[in-house]
Parts: sequence; C-alpha cells; structure tokens
Amino acid sequence: MGTAFATAAGCSSQTTACLRALPVATILAHEQTTGYTPNIDGDFLPLSLGTAFATGQFNHVPVIQGTNHDEWRLFTALDFDLIGHPIPNTEAGYEAALATLVGPVAAPTVAAQYPLASFPSADIAFAAAGTDAVFACPALSADISLAKFVPVFAYEFNDENAPELFLPPVSFPYGAAHASELQYLFDVRASFSVPLSTAQQELADTMRDYWTNFAKFGEPSFFGTPFWLPFNAFFDDMQSLVPPSPTGENNFAIAHHCAFWGVTLPTK
Repeated sequence: MGTAFATAAGCSSQTTACLRALPVATILAHEQTTGYTPNIDGDFLPLSLGTAFATGQFNHVPVIQGTNHDEWRLFTALDFDLIGHPIPNTEAGYEAALATLVGPVAAPTVAAQYPLASFPSADIAFAAAGTDAVFACPALSADISLAKFVPVFAYEFNDENAPELFLPPVSFPYGAAHASELQYLFDVRASFSVPLSTAQQELADTMRDYWTNFAKFGEPSFFGTPFWLPFNAFFDDMQSLVPPSPTGENNFAIAHHCAFWGVTLPTK
C-alpha cells in the first residue's frame, strides 16, 4: 500500500526526499480513503487482530481492556469546534458530519439510529455515534472473541465529570472522553488540569489497585476493592468505573447500539 501510494503521488523512486517534498494537497489527494490497517507481514504480525482473536492464535494471557463512555467527544472537539466549525444543529448539518465518519451512503441510516432530537446538540449526537462505531462496539467484539480462550476483564470508564487533560473548553461537555481515564491511573496531569474531587480520587485509588493487582495476579479484584466479574458474553459483564466506587453493568451492548453497528459497519 505504501509503495502504491508513493508511486501514485509521483514518487516512484520511493525515496524519503521525494515523499517529504510532496505538497500537502498531493498527499491528501492520494490518501487511503478506507483508513489504515496494520501491515500484516507474515512475520511480526502474521494475522489480523480479528483473525487472531477469533481463532485463538494469540499469546494466551489474561486481558484487561475497556473504553470510555464518551470517547469521540475529544475528536469531535478537534475536528469541528476547535477549528471554528461546530456541527450545525440542523438535520442537514448533522448528516453531513456523519458522512465524514461513516460515508454518505450510511449517514442517513446512522442519523435515524441516533436522531438529533434525542441529544442536546449535534456535536453530542455525532460523538455518540463515533464512540460506538469506533471504540465501544469493536472493543466488545474483541472481548467476546478473547473470552473464549482467556480470562477477560472488561470495563467502561464512566466519570462524566472527568477533567479534560489536553484541550480547552468547547461548546459541549467532554464527559468521559478519550484518554480522560489516564489521570486516574498515572501521573500525567498538566499544570492547568482541574484537580480530582474527593470522589474522583477514591475512584483513582481503586483503579490503580485494580491495575496493580492485575499485573501481580492476573485478575484485578483483591481485598478491599469492589469485586470485578470476568467478562461473560451471555451476561455482557462490564465493570463501570464511576466515582466514587466502581460497580458492575450489563447493558453495554444495548447502550452502545452494537447490534446496529454489527450490521452497519461489521468488525473485521
């Protein structure tokens, strides 16, 4: 794919100098419109993740993985509000934004599944669709595959008041946006960050206990932490990381419209 791109863009020599000299417009005109994928070279990456997980051809160790409830709000802010073009609160504006996410053919179907009238703004509606399509439902698909072979501990980070670490305020709340959980696990807080509240700090303490216990013992629960059930596809077991104390949830697939996305954008 890289060779084909360079040749199409006018760099059949495949040299760094030629590629770096390309105008941005030329690069954009020849970019891969269907997205990027891992380079499955048959050696370091012999299989796609989907194939490896589905067939059990991966290193069998316990897995902890999860997503944030509002992942795509970070990218909505970056792609729209912070470049001066918030998504218009109109059906046409909303559907046009969805077309940038799922393509113009699927956009009306997604707009019907996530009706603008059900959300406070087009930004929030668009972010909900992006969260589910790109993060939540692919993660659930991986959980289902992995759990056939290894213990899986699945979570959803659900602090809707998590401080935003990286971006300035926009017209909508960031909620539990992409990467907002990092400050609960690691010392990554910036000088301008809003301090965690008492309840948030309690959640952070529990999350660090979970991650440390998992590294030590292969499971996150231990004395003094709320019990975390292993993922079971039948029961849709997730640990909801909500302040002050995590709790179990069993409606992840429904809440994130994963049956819809399984038909609209099947996970490969």
